[in-house]
Amino acid sequence: MAKVDDSDKPSGDSPSSVEQYLVKDPERFALNMARMIEQAGKAASAWAEPREKGEVRDTVAEPMTDMFKTFSKLTEYWLSDPQRALEAQTRLFSGYLDVWSKTVQRMGGDEVEDTVKPERTDKRFLDPEWGRNAFFDFLKQAYLVTARWAGDLVDHADGLDEHTRHKAGFYVKQVANAISPSNFILTNPELFRETVASNGENLVRGMKMFAEDIVAGKGDLKLRQADYSGFEIGKNIATTPGKVVGRSDVAEIIQYAPTTDKVLKRPLLICPPWINKFYILDLNPQKSFIRWAVEQGHTVFVISWINPDQRHGLKDWEAYIREGLQYGLDTVEQATGEREVNTIGYCVGGTLLAAALALLAQEGDHRIRSVTFFTTQVDFTYAGDLKVFVDEDQIAALERAMKDRGYLDGTKMATAFNMLRSGDLIWPYVINNYMRGKDPLPFDLLYWNADSTRMAAANHSFYLRNCYLENNLSQGRMELAGRTISLADITIPVYNLAAREDHIAPARSVFLGCQYFGGDVDYVVGGSGHIAGVVNPPAAGKYQFWSSGKPTGDFDTWLKGATETAGSWWPHWHRWIEAKDDTRVDARKPGINGRVLEDAPGSYVKVRV
Repeated sequence: MAKVDDSDKPSGDSPSSVEQYLVKDPERFALNMARMIEQAGKAASAWAEPREKGEVRDTVAEPMTDMFKTFSKLTEYWLSDPQRALEAQTRLFSGYLDVWSKTVQRMGGDEVEDTVKPERTDKRFLDPEWGRNAFFDFLKQAYLVTARWAGDLVDHADGLDEHTRHKAGFYVKQVANAISPSNFILTNPELFRETVASNGENLVRGMKMFAEDIVAGKGDLKLRQADYSGFEIGKNIATTPGKVVGRSDVAEIIQYAPTTDKVLKRPLLICPPWINKFYILDLNPQKSFIRWAVEQGHTVFVISWINPDQRHGLKDWEAYIREGLQYGLDTVEQATGEREVNTIGYCVGGTLLAAALALLAQEGDHRIRSVTFFTTQVDFTYAGDLKVFVDEDQIAALERAMKDRGYLDGTKMATAFNMLRSGDLIWPYVINNYMRGKDPLPFDLLYWNADSTRMAAANHSFYLRNCYLENNLSQGRMELAGRTISLADITIPVYNLAAREDHIAPARSVFLGCQYFGGDVDYVVGGSGHIAGVVNPPAAGKYQFWSSGKPTGDFDTWLKGATETAGSWWPHWHRWIEAKDDTRVDARKPGINGRVLEDAPGSYVKVRV
C-alpha cells in the first residue's frame, strides 16, 4: 500500500483516472467470478455441515441481543426529548451537507479543506485515491462524520448508567469499524484496483482461504492472522531446554536446565494464564523471558496448564490452586529441597496467584517469599473493555452455553480479545486474506495468539463472577476452600508490573489494586501493551519503564513524578529479586531424584483446540 504525506489532500496529486477501475478482460473476469462463487459454495458447506450434524450450536443471538438492548437504551435517551433528538439529527445532517458542499467545490476545481480528517494513527485511508478521487473522498468523509457523530451520541447521553454507556461506546466502535468503506471492494480504491488488475483472481484466492478458515474453525470462522506453517512447538518455538518433572490433572510442571554454575538459592515458579499458553514467555531464544531468567541464575519452574475438555468442567479456582499452583510448590520443593520460593503470575495467572497467596496465608503455608505480578488485576473497577461482556445476563447465557460441554470453546475467547482491538486484529486480516487474497506473514506472536485454549466451565464462571462482575477479591468477599480471603493477608514483597498501553489489564487498574496488599509493593509501568510491555528483552533496546517507589495517591500524579528509564524493566526486576535474597548455590539438574517425565515443553501445551 502506497504511503504519501497528506494523502487526504487533492492538491499536488495527479488527477484520478477512471481507466484504472475498468475491467480489461471481461471474459476472464467473469470466469473468476464463477470460480469465486464455487469457493463460496465450499465455504457455505463448511459452515452448514457441523450444524446439520448438531456439532455446532450458534450462540450469536445472545451477544447480538445484548447489543440491540444497549442501542435501544441509547436511542430511548435521545428520542425521549424531541428537542434533543432534533439537535442530534441536525448535527448529523449539517455534517453531511458540509461534506457534500465541499465535494461539489472540489469537483469544480476548487481547493478546500476536508470537513473531517482521519486520526493520524488511522491506516485505513492512506491510499492517495481517498483524497484525490471525489467519489472515494466523499465516502471517506461521510463515513468519518457518521462514526464520530455516533460516538458523540454515546459521550453525551447523560441519562445512561456507566455500564450501559461503556457497552454502547464499545458496540458503536465495533459497528463503525465493520462498516468502514475500506472494508468493501467497491468502496476501497486499492481493493477496487487490485480486483480489476487481477481480473478478480484475488477474490478467488480470498474465498478459498475463507472456506479453509471455516473448516479450520470446525464451522466457525477461525481468522488467520499469520502464516502458522513455519512454527512447531518444541522445534522453533518454546525451545528453552528443560524437563517435565510433575504432572497433575490440570498442570504439568516444567523445570528448566541451568546455564550457570551457581544459581539463586530461591527457585522461581511462574504461574502463567490458562487463557492462551505459557510459551508467550518462551517464543524464541531472543524474546524468551524464561531463557533470560535462567541465564541470570534462576532455577525456573513453569506451570503448563491443561487445555481442558469435558473431564475438567467442574474444576474451579480451588482445583487450579490445589492441583496447579500448590502442586507446583510441592514439586519445586521435591526437586530442589527448598521451601522458600519466588513466584511470578501473569495476567489471570497472577489473579489466581494473588487469591492463592491470601488463602495460603490463612492456612499457614508461607513457602512463597516474594511475588511478581505481570499485568495482573486484583481490583476490577477500571478493568477496561472486557467489562463490556460481563453482566448478569451475559454471564448466565455463557454458563448455559458451557453447561453441556463443560468448557467454553477457545475460539469464543479469542474472538472477544480480538474485538478489543478489532481495527488492528480483525479487519486488516479480513481485507488482506479474503479480499486481497494474500497469505499473512509468519509471526511467532500471532501464532501464539491463535493457539487458543478452552476455559473449564466452573473455573471460568468463578472468574467472571468473582472478579469482573462482583469485584470480590479486592473487597475481601471472595470465598475459597470454605474461607473468606483477604489480600491484606499478603505481607510478602510485591513487584507489580503494569503496561502503559494495556487494554486488558489497564495500568490504572493495576495501580488501584496495589493498595489492597498488606505488605510493601513496588509498582512499575512498562512501555507498550499487554504482551510487548512484558516480553521486552534488554537486548532489543525497546520502550522504557517508569518506577517511583510506593504506588500511593492518584495514578496520573504518580506517573508524572515517576522516574523514566530507557529499555527493558527485566534487569530492574532481577535486582529487586536479588535484594530480597541473593544467596547462591550449586546449579540444579532438572528432575526429582533423577526422575523426569519428558522433555520440555511437555505434552499439555501441544493440545490444540
